[in-house]
Amino acid sequence: MFMASKPRFPGIPTTADGATNVVWVETHITEGSCAYPITSSTPMGVGYGAAVANGATNLWGTTLIFLEPESEHSSASAAEGYALAGGRVTNFTSGQGLILMKEVLYVISGKRLPIVFHIGARALTSQSLNVHAGHDDVMGVADVGWGMIFARNATEAGDLALIARRAAENSDTPFFSVQDGFLTTHTIENILQCEPKLMKEFAGDPADKLRNMMDPFNPIMSGIVQNQDSYMKGKIAQRHFIETVKPALIESMKTFSELTGRNYSLVDRYQMDDAEYAIIGIGSMFETTTTVVDQLRAAGQKVGCVHITCFRPFPGPEIVEAIGNCKSVAVLERMDDPLSQSNPLTMEIKAALADAMQGVEGYPSISTMPIVHSGSYGLGSRDVTSGDLSAVYGLMASGAKPSYFSLGIKHETALAPSAGLDGRPAGAFSMRGHSVGGFGSVTTNKVIATISEDLFGKTVQAYPKYGSEKKGLPTNFYLTIADERIRIHHELDILDFIAVQDINAFDTGNPLSGLSDGGTIFIQTKAGSLAELMGILPQSAIDEITSKNIRVLYLDTAAIAREVATSQDLVVRMQGIVLLGIFLRSTPYAQGMDESALYSAIEKSLRKYFGKRGEKVVQENLTCVRRGFEEVNICESSELEVNA
Repeated sequence: MFMASKPRFPGIPTTADGATNVVWVETHITEGSCAYPITSSTPMGVGYGAAVANGATNLWGTTLIFLEPESEHSSASAAEGYALAGGRVTNFTSGQGLILMKEVLYVISGKRLPIVFHIGARALTSQSLNVHAGHDDVMGVADVGWGMIFARNATEAGDLALIARRAAENSDTPFFSVQDGFLTTHTIENILQCEPKLMKEFAGDPADKLRNMMDPFNPIMSGIVQNQDSYMKGKIAQRHFIETVKPALIESMKTFSELTGRNYSLVDRYQMDDAEYAIIGIGSMFETTTTVVDQLRAAGQKVGCVHITCFRPFPGPEIVEAIGNCKSVAVLERMDDPLSQSNPLTMEIKAALADAMQGVEGYPSISTMPIVHSGSYGLGSRDVTSGDLSAVYGLMASGAKPSYFSLGIKHETALAPSAGLDGRPAGAFSMRGHSVGGFGSVTTNKVIATISEDLFGKTVQAYPKYGSEKKGLPTNFYLTIADERIRIHHELDILDFIAVQDINAFDTGNPLSGLSDGGTIFIQTKAGSLAELMGILPQSAIDEITSKNIRVLYLDTAAIAREVATSQDLVVRMQGIVLLGIFLRSTPYAQGMDESALYSAIEKSLRKYFGKRGEKVVQENLTCVRRGFEEVNICESSELEVNA
């Protein structure tokens, strides 16, 4: 995504995740949604449903409707019916839910219904259940005749929702607009939201763009039986429509760019002008890849990366144009299909290169093919670091023959990661939290991110890590604050602040891992003194704290929550919000601020997240923040050493 100057619609700056941004767009331009909740798409359906419950209308004054049938298959069928009647409709799904819909998806494209479905891309259940990011669900429906575009971040999730809608309606072809489950759907970051005036102009009035196939006064034949004499003729005749999809998508991206200054293309190139090596892939990880490319370029290496924004229709000529002069390329995919010739994106790229070599019309001419390596990464949201991506370059530069590899695990196929890479902007502040599902810590992390953007004018990124069993079990959360845009999308191993809200974290691992010398750790504890805390901490932790000159903060946040919360169901959750006050007290961002201005800004953010629960809950949360700020115990590592 490239920012042009002085656009008519530069976007509304705010902090939100990808799911929220999609809901923002769809509640403005559609007339209804049919959806069945499934992780990680659930926040999109819930958000749309909440808007309907509050009586929301779209930009043309139509009251929105929301239908939740008994399954994902039924929700796709309901969306089909809505579109047949001339309605502008959407759906939100993921994983097994998307696969369950598959037979209906063929019907929707065959009837030329310009629906847009939003996918929180998720690993499919195979040897085990996983609810996190993977691309095997979307690749499992890549043959159903729908357009398919991928967002790398939360801003793009909203923008592409709008772009997909215009392209779908201008080509009579349904579209999937895809973002990575959790890694984009649930990650809070600085975004630009589309202005209502932009959406109204760009999408257009549904009444002017859609046809009602169920109008008894203008009947259209649809869904008939075609036997041997007719089925093939009808199928091949659809190529007339298919040929319009790519031009419609290009037009939609171009017009959006002219209006907003945010430039999209079928294939996005980064540092590819003179690149001899290229990393190619789809989704959130390719923002991280740009940081690795920058570091390798600084070391004199001619490497670039290519993001495939559009997977359907497949942009073969555009990809060949991007990589045709490379010596070697590595295609990274968030899935593994070992019984195929290659994974899906790799197969398509090899086929495109072969077509170019044979002189197929429309392709650039190339005389030699680059070596094509194929790798799997990030299955089920398995973390992939900058060091892993740097190792991919090492494989290409070594001159190795084409091979399959994996990243981020210990396996005979895995590449060993390079050490010491930090893809964060200069001067960035990073935090990791160790908590328990249900303690409210993930929400607190979102609030901290929001305040850091609203009050301090910082760029932020906040995201959680937890399993499908979330409540009552270990949860991690991450936050980065910087002055520049944060491009990395992986767990943090260089940290300035660690919050341990579950003391058991010391029994299951090393919560101090990655904490920089001179950093800060907060520990939730019943200990009323430093001596008591010393008796709880393992000796190895004490040794690391003193050797790295780490500052220690401690407080019984659970006791504060019990004292403040008047509703029993909020006691556990409120202990997490105390951390906000501790964060503000112990970090430099609020230092020197007028107290009344600080708490006024905090109250505003709290109201955004808890206002629906009523004024009483907002004020109780504010009290928790204030007490965390005022009551947290702070001691330097030297004090800890004395007490040892």
